[in-house]
Amino acid sequence: MIANFTFKSTIVSERIEKLKTFLKDSPNDPFLNHAMALEYVKEGNEEEAKNYFEKNLANVVTYVATYYHLGKLLERIGKTEEAISIYEKGMEQAKAAKDMHSYNELQGAHEDLVY
Repeated sequence: MIANFTFKSTIVSERIEKLKTFLKDSPNDPFLNHAMALEYVKEGNEEEAKNYFEKNLANVVTYVATYYHLGKLLERIGKTEEAISIYEKGMEQAKAAKDMHSYNELQGAHEDLVY
């Protein structure tokens, strides 16, 4: 079991290093920032993940996937009111983009917290 964890941790670290290299050339790329945040989530580094999700939304408010994942992270760290707000903003963006699949996912997560 320890060897498996070490292997997974090494893979995540390698991915993070590759993404850092890509981000040097394209620091505001929404896909790369979102991917970096997800790698930090896998690593268990919630604070760095949160930083990358927030950076992504500061640069590209229309990147709908980030709202869901940031909301879930905020739930995990006990920031329920912030998660609710993020889900609401994400639902607005998803609706504007006519992305009903994402809208429904965000709405479901939102309703789990509000009702």
